[in-house]
Amino acid sequence: MTTYQEEQPTLRIIPLGGLGEFGKNMMVYEYGGVIILVDAGLMFPEEDMPGIDIVIPDISYLTENADKLQAIILTHGHEDHIGALPFLLKEVQAPVYSAALTLGLVRNKLKEHKLQDKADLRVIDENSRLEIGPFTIEFIHLCHSIPDALAVALHTPAGTILHVSDFKFDQHPVDGRLTDEAKLKRLGDAGVRLLLSDSTNAETAGFTPSERDLEKTLDAIIGSAPGRVILATFASNISRVQQVINVATRHGRKVGVTGRSMIQNTHMATELGYLTPPPGGLMTPDRMNHLPPEQVVVICTGSQGEPTSALVRMSRGEYRHLHIGKGDTVIVSATPIPGNEKMIQRTLDNLFRLGADVFYDELWDVHVSGHGSRQDLKKLIELARPEYFIPIHGEYRQLVHHSRLAREAGVAADHIFVIEDGQCISVTPEGVMTGEHIDSGRVYVDGSGVGDIGAMVLRERRRLSRDGFLTVVVGLDEVTGEVLLGPEILSRGFIYMDDSEEFLEAARDVVWDVLDEYDDAAQVIKFVKKRLADFCYKETRRRPMILPLVVEV
Repeated sequence: MTTYQEEQPTLRIIPLGGLGEFGKNMMVYEYGGVIILVDAGLMFPEEDMPGIDIVIPDISYLTENADKLQAIILTHGHEDHIGALPFLLKEVQAPVYSAALTLGLVRNKLKEHKLQDKADLRVIDENSRLEIGPFTIEFIHLCHSIPDALAVALHTPAGTILHVSDFKFDQHPVDGRLTDEAKLKRLGDAGVRLLLSDSTNAETAGFTPSERDLEKTLDAIIGSAPGRVILATFASNISRVQQVINVATRHGRKVGVTGRSMIQNTHMATELGYLTPPPGGLMTPDRMNHLPPEQVVVICTGSQGEPTSALVRMSRGEYRHLHIGKGDTVIVSATPIPGNEKMIQRTLDNLFRLGADVFYDELWDVHVSGHGSRQDLKKLIELARPEYFIPIHGEYRQLVHHSRLAREAGVAADHIFVIEDGQCISVTPEGVMTGEHIDSGRVYVDGSGVGDIGAMVLRERRRLSRDGFLTVVVGLDEVTGEVLLGPEILSRGFIYMDDSEEFLEAARDVVWDVLDEYDDAAQVIKFVKKRLADFCYKETRRRPMILPLVVEV
């Protein structure tokens, strides 16, 4: 009988996202014609991506090898680990394995894409064991800012690969379930060939504070608030929601939730037993408005300044369910995702204008990270004692800092690989080495369009948002080349037309000079664009987009 090791003694590891960037985590493990995918996350758009809703990994490698994909494993329910799953499942099919809460969040997401009846979702937990082709897979419970986070141990003929996603060693988690250090140590004792570990907080000293420390802060703020308390957090942060319920109940306050995703997720988490609602249940917005303000705590979406979220609409006075004013206390319990800073600052300014007392992470300890800091990361390495190490989930500087930490923890320098998306890694009985690069770019989602926005379109959008455009309309006789119409010049986002007649006349002269020299439409378009661009820069030091429209009549 032929074994997988005889067929192909090489395990290939291919990061399709999450290395050298924050978000869109997706890792391929391939051995003997079988692919196991760990996570399928999205990334939120950065400031230089105007109009983009989300960013997902390039899944070309998976679509080209769809017959090999045997399982998709999700480590936990945050967007940067599950957000791309609907787009992936539209292209490939495979069973999706994860814990109950994660799959509950996935179901809500799949309903939005009308895929709820097409996905094969299979519940696992830290005691599960899967046999898929050459892979034997087991799971380890981790503490994070959401229940049911899991590490993945893949036992293969090339050795044991330990994939540790977001985690921390919290001695006082909200649900009372500690990171399973004993199981991590047992894996280390048995031999971990390669450890891949989250690098988000590799720049932060010490251990990440406990969720219990945050609860003390929330207790002090809510306990002293004179009126209504409104707290914004991620809709998937079920542990934070439970903390707020616990604190509010101690102070005799009723708790309500608002924001579509917050309502969906808290309802689902309550049904699955992950959330214990307050006495009387979670209130609806109508009931919140009919109670005295000092008896109310509202949990809502909007911690990242998302334009359509509940908190942002409240800050603009556009949320019909709740109106913020003097006497209200607002807590933003999150840190900004890179790229969201300006949106959050704008929301905070608006809340202050309304007279609210606002608590946010830059000045108060109203958020605790779910990611391990340097001592957490070092402790994991010491428990697992890997032969080889790859830092994952972080921007490049964070990967480098994490690699140096691994060296301090005893991993040999030549056994540490700092890689980025698309860099293949080969694991063989002889060792671990880098291989070829594969395509692993970003796919932009804009409305219903997926992948139809490329780098050139984004450059044009950035240019338009910065300098606007000029349109030149000219009508030519198709036989003689004589000018029959125009030239007319229209501007948007560049100059104010009513106050710029002198500039526009000079610009028309530039176009007339071109028309005096050329009567061919293609030549007119080419030289109007060039000369008018030069003229605009000379006069204004700006570079608007020039759009010549030449009509032959």
